[in-house]
Amino acid sequence: MISIQNVHKSFGQLEVLKGIDLTIERGEVVTMIGPSGSGKSTLLQCINGLETINSGEIHVDGTSVFAPDTDLNKLRQKLGIVFQSYNAFPHMTVQRNVTLALRKVLRLPRAEADEIARRQLDRVGLLAKADVYPGALSGGQQQRLGIARALAMSPNYMLFDEVTSALDPQLVGEVLATMRDLSSEGMTMIAVTHEMKFAREVADRVVFFDKGVIAESGNPEEVFLSPKSPRLKEFLSHSQF
Repeated sequence: MISIQNVHKSFGQLEVLKGIDLTIERGEVVTMIGPSGSGKSTLLQCINGLETINSGEIHVDGTSVFAPDTDLNKLRQKLGIVFQSYNAFPHMTVQRNVTLALRKVLRLPRAEADEIARRQLDRVGLLAKADVYPGALSGGQQQRLGIARALAMSPNYMLFDEVTSALDPQLVGEVLATMRDLSSEGMTMIAVTHEMKFAREVADRVVFFDKGVIAESGNPEEVFLSPKSPRLKEFLSHSQF
């Protein structure tokens, strides 16, 4: 599981995480919602070790992310992360984008890496695009390439940071469908999202962030139909779910 205990994070004088406590169990799908700038994406990057913390503890399967003796590169193999920007290498085919980490990080033979890549591309509906370059893909397809690339490393957890926010509305659905498929397969997922309908439908638990704190948390029906905090009520009043 992922255990987050009293985590504080500041950028200069700005405190963006103000004592976050959260536990994500294996097989659970947690969606994080809230206004922009409330700390959701920062927490995801702290879980992955991309951002340091000022105080508190984050453990992934019992390993402290920020302990001096922690091998972060090894730990990150458990944590697939997909950002809103696609970050594909434009000079490599779709398949080579997926095999790169398999060959460079895991040192797998080409044939084995190719087999894994094709399996994951098929999983996200991109096998037919294996030999094209990322520039020939739509935005939704490029985002699904990012998901396939993360899945190829066989992570225990998938972290999604507003992966649909840069997409045209007609492309959002295909990415969310891929995430729904992962959820149905039992993948542990933490998804920062502004798609309230998705957050309600796919999550086991919804966590509402506001000004650096978790203002409310619960199952989707509790959060969306019976919000307790005034800030969550106000936030949902401007959303469709």
